[in-house]
Amino acid sequence: MRLLTAFIAFFCFVHSYVNAQSGIDNNWSLQRCVQYAISHNITVRQDSLTARLARHSLTQSKLSQLPAVNVSGAYGRSFGRSINPTTNQFVESEYNFLGPSATSNVLLLGWNQVRNTIARNRYSLEAALADLDQRKDDIALNVANSYLIALLAKEQINISKNQVALSQAQLNQTRAFADAGRLPELNVAQLESQLASDSATLINSIADFNAAILDLKALLNLDLAEPMNIQTPQLSAGDQMELAANTPEEVYNVASGHFGSIKGSKLRVTSAEKALAAAKGNLYPQLSLSYQVGTNYASNYFSFQQTNELVGLAPIGFAAPSGDTVYQPVFRTLTPTVPVNDQLRNNIRHSVVLNLNIPLFNSWQSQFAVRQAKINLQQQTLGEESAELLLRQNVYKAHNNALNSVQKYNAAKRAHDAAKRALDFASKRYELGLTNTVELLVTQNSEFAASANLISAKYDLIFKLKVIDYYLGKELKL
Repeated sequence: MRLLTAFIAFFCFVHSYVNAQSGIDNNWSLQRCVQYAISHNITVRQDSLTARLARHSLTQSKLSQLPAVNVSGAYGRSFGRSINPTTNQFVESEYNFLGPSATSNVLLLGWNQVRNTIARNRYSLEAALADLDQRKDDIALNVANSYLIALLAKEQINISKNQVALSQAQLNQTRAFADAGRLPELNVAQLESQLASDSATLINSIADFNAAILDLKALLNLDLAEPMNIQTPQLSAGDQMELAANTPEEVYNVASGHFGSIKGSKLRVTSAEKALAAAKGNLYPQLSLSYQVGTNYASNYFSFQQTNELVGLAPIGFAAPSGDTVYQPVFRTLTPTVPVNDQLRNNIRHSVVLNLNIPLFNSWQSQFAVRQAKINLQQQTLGEESAELLLRQNVYKAHNNALNSVQKYNAAKRAHDAAKRALDFASKRYELGLTNTVELLVTQNSEFAASANLISAKYDLIFKLKVIDYYLGKELKL
């Protein structure tokens, strides 16, 4: 038994030492845990990326109002009989060709299709940001719950330590009485059994605390090997009870005004309305203006240049009445290929076109797009109603749970006070030899259970009240 006691003492010392060392640079308050979780939680980061995508979609839809400009070019070689792109004459020789061009197009009339698309993307972005805020609030509540569970486990360790110390003191006293002949050895054995049971409870409490810390680290996306010491604030359940001033309907009215899920659902309804208006715009004619500029080059486009170099005489007729042949001088003629730059500059062409597009039949794509937009609007409307109904149910449930927790805490406090007084009386009677060891242990175990129930009811009450603060939009802090 002494070996067991020494082992328990060593185990507790190591646990306290690790906490003390980790507390030097690794003290974690609830506020720090919440801030760290919001910055490092994977789900929050994913929602942040979703909001960034929505922002890019909005930017792209805004830029779609600008004219579209495209530049193209074609280079190749022609074989056989074809039309020269520069002279527009049939040729039967091989040649290289080049044809660069540029086109610009701007929508003049689209029945506000572009503007409705911009509005849809703007509301979608605001909905994504509202979802991100809601996710952060949910993470904060989950962190608060996990943090309070860890605090509860830490308090259970202290209660178990006190129980072990009490059992050890009673064992020492009983062993002294047994050595003096006042009590039988049976009492010593009973207390040794109680000390072993209390020691096992202490070990389980420490294991529960370590498990709660691991769960908290996982929620924070914190390295599981990093030491972590949670701060234990001075909490009084009585100071937390400010519930009576708020009715469930008042809490719901406040929550519906700031809750991200409600804001997001309303914004998605508006976004669906704009999407429907944009889809309807495809059913009407569209008017656009386009401008095109282009030029071309062909390797078989030559220029003719006559020189002063005489290369011979050519007959052009006969003189009358002698009949002599008449000649004219023939000069050398050069046929160089027109340079690329000159051809591209000389062959520039422009065109301005006013385009009217009337959708007569496109396999009912536009009509079905409108129908899909209407169904999506109905879905988003139902989603808004569902979000409001769920929030109301959760608020009323949270308010009822908080009221029940107040009653449970008050009952647990009265039970603990009674059990503590009973243990005081039983301990004094045991010291005087007026009660046996079994009765003392029963009273002691009752007091231990009452202490555990009280601390559990305390932290349960604090969390239930923090849930109310969560719906009221208050900062979650201890």
